[in-house]
Amino acid sequence: MQQALLSWSARTRRDLPWRRTRDPWAILVSELMLQQTQVPRVVPKYHAFLELFPSASVCASASVADVVRAWHSLGYNRRAVHLHRAAVAVVDSHGGELPDDLDALVALPGVGAYTARAILAFAFGRDVGIVESNTARVLARVAGRPLSRKEAQVFADDLVPPGKGWAWNQAMIDLGATVCLRRAPTCATCPVADHCKWHGGPDPAAPAHKQSPFAGSDRQGRGRLVDAMRTGSVSFDRIPEAAGWPDDPARAHRIAATLVADGLAIELDGALALPRLT
Repeated sequence: MQQALLSWSARTRRDLPWRRTRDPWAILVSELMLQQTQVPRVVPKYHAFLELFPSASVCASASVADVVRAWHSLGYNRRAVHLHRAAVAVVDSHGGELPDDLDALVALPGVGAYTARAILAFAFGRDVGIVESNTARVLARVAGRPLSRKEAQVFADDLVPPGKGWAWNQAMIDLGATVCLRRAPTCATCPVADHCKWHGGPDPAAPAHKQSPFAGSDRQGRGRLVDAMRTGSVSFDRIPEAAGWPDDPARAHRIAATLVADGLAIELDGALALPRLT
């Protein structure tokens, strides 16, 4: 399986900008941007963001508001706040350089087990497996059964060929993103079909539940408020309109309170505004 997948990847690997660097900061930026956001939307924002914030030190010296503005159109704005907090922690605790230790990486704000392992594999070349939506689907189907998070991580680590952590994980991601799709996987062209225990029966990688629709959700209202604040503060009486719920002010102000709690907004002089202080 290792030889088959690596040979396939050598011929078909997608040319993505974060695959042309081993800079840990650039890898962290790409990984946070790619969480729940598709690659075509991330590519231009990735370039633009790194032009503004080419290092953790530059990002840490900027205001949270500047980082959130640069995050515009990517959604899930909390990720921008986490990235800024991580940059501050890297400067304060690691001299401005991301650590190459799993525990130290996981301790950074917004950096979970997957992101920490992605940095270790893609920036430092470590032989660790990464488990995200695409690779988790591949792992479950190859195993032929649903895997717990712990089981998937152990399986992922065991599969990494020695000295091939970077190439192997890129191959696994591409396999899940282009061949082993959630819907209508192209098994006939899969390079590891001979090693896969799933053959069209009940899908062991099927999600246990579907995400609720975005339209009309609290997430949509939060996004609208953040977009409104990018151009200036929003007075309290304008919050329902800015959130898209002029007839439901209680819901709008509840959502505004969650933005404050998450560090995405501050209350200032009777208005809601993006944070100004680092």
